[in-house]
Amino acid sequence: MDYIKDEIPGIVEKYGKGEGDTGSSEVQIAILTHRIAHLTSHFKIHPKDNHSRLGLLKLVGQRKRLLRYLMKKDIERFRWLKTELKIR
Repeated sequence: MDYIKDEIPGIVEKYGKGEGDTGSSEVQIAILTHRIAHLTSHFKIHPKDNHSRLGLLKLVGQRKRLLRYLMKKDIERFRWLKTELKIR
């Protein structure tokens, strides 16, 4: 988790609504996307790490729920965020 602590301020600045905004859906989705990308690269080196794979699946599910919430709340922000983060 130390790998992401250095990058959180940049993510918050880019996707947040204000300074210190770590709770908005956009910021949470961006942080989860960054963590998912890191774990995906981890599995290229350690393909048999099934314990971390479970954590990855939980992160993907959490991001999916947040995306669904954002889609219901504001479809324009949802579409912008998906293109910005390159999420399918």
